[in-house]
Amino acid sequence: MLASYADGSVIAERFGSGPVDVIALHGWGRNASDFQGVLEGYSAAAVQLPGFGVVDPPPTTWRPADYARWLLPALDEENPPILLGHSFGGRIAVRLAAAYPSRVRALVLTGVPMTKLHPPSGPDPRYALIRFLRGLGLVRESQLEQARRRFGSADYRQAAGVMRDILVHTVGEDYLDDAARLEMPVELVWGEFDKPAPLDVAKKTVEVLPHGALSVVSNSEHLLDETLVVALRAAIERRLNNEEM
Repeated sequence: MLASYADGSVIAERFGSGPVDVIALHGWGRNASDFQGVLEGYSAAAVQLPGFGVVDPPPTTWRPADYARWLLPALDEENPPILLGHSFGGRIAVRLAAAYPSRVRALVLTGVPMTKLHPPSGPDPRYALIRFLRGLGLVRESQLEQARRRFGSADYRQAAGVMRDILVHTVGEDYLDDAARLEMPVELVWGEFDKPAPLDVAKKTVEVLPHGALSVVSNSEHLLDETLVVALRAAIERRLNNEEM
C-alpha cells in the first residue's frame, strides 16, 4: 500500500498500521519493493527515493545529506524509527542519524560503502585523454559522452542529468567520522561476498562505532537475497526489543 508523508513530499510503501517503527531506504538504482520480504509483518515504510522509479529527480545535485534533510519531516519525533539502509540508502541513513540523533532509534545497515579501502585509481587513461582533447575543443561532446559510457561504471552509464551528478559527488564521500559520532545502536548486516561494499568496509566501520555490531551473512553478496532478508529481520527484532549490543 502506498502512503505519503511530510505533506506528500515523501512517498513510501506502507506495511502494517499504527506508528511507523522502521523506515527503509533503498540502494542506488533500486526501489522500495526491495524491502517487501524484510518489512512484511512490521509497522514500517519503505521510502521511494527521489530520482528512482516513478519519483522525479531532485531539483539540484543533492548529496546524501540533502536526501536526509528531505526525509527528516517524515520521521515521527514522538516515536523515532529504526532506519534500515541498503547501499546508497545507508549513506543517507548515516548522515541523518549523525545530524539528528534524537530522531533515530537505531540503525540497521547493509552493503553501505562507508569508506574507501584503497586510494581511488583515477580515470582510465583513454578517457582522460578524450576529456583533455574535449577541453581543447578537438573532439565533440558526443564523443566525450561515448567515452563516459564506455569507461564509466554500470551505475554511471545508466544515470543521466542530475542523477549522474549526484552519483559522481556521492561516490567520493566518507562516512567514518559520522559513524564515530553515532550514539544509538548500529547493526551492520553484511553479505560475505559483497563487492560494491566489501566485508572489510564493514569491519573497519564497526571499529569506530560506539555501539555497533557486525553480522556476516555467509554466501550472500550485495543485493537482498533470502538469507540477507532473514538476517535483516533478525537485526530489526533485536533493535525493537532493545537487546544488548
